[in-house]
Amino acid sequence: MKRGPVLVGILAVVIVTVSVVVARQRTRHPSGGSFIRPPEVRAPEGVRIRVQVLNATKTRGLARRATMLLRDRGFDVVENGTLTELRDTTLVLDLSGHPDWANRIAQIVAPAKVTARSDSSRYLDIAVVLGATWRPPSQPFYP
Repeated sequence: MKRGPVLVGILAVVIVTVSVVVARQRTRHPSGGSFIRPPEVRAPEGVRIRVQVLNATKTRGLARRATMLLRDRGFDVVENGTLTELRDTTLVLDLSGHPDWANRIAQIVAPAKVTARSDSSRYLDIAVVLGATWRPPSQPFYP
């Protein structure tokens, strides 16, 4: 009996088994259940929410990436920039007394901490200070 065809068959079974295990692991939630993609969090319809995005990390371009993400989700990012003070955790500041809006943005830039802070200028509704723990999603293709 020749060993060649038998080894090829065993190798094929091993490759298929490993592929199935890897595919199942990618579709499993860390809690053990099946992973179901959560609905996309968006700005409420018919409401203009003015947002400022500030990068408080050493990663260049992070505020721009967050700006594009928030605009894709319906938020009006009116300003972005960089802070000299570095942060580890992302902070979402509710400046207009709308915790629902701040919580929506915090879900998009998770993990984030939401804090209410009054702003008498009323120019901004929400300020986002990006920390080093935030990882932007893969960039969409903008031709």
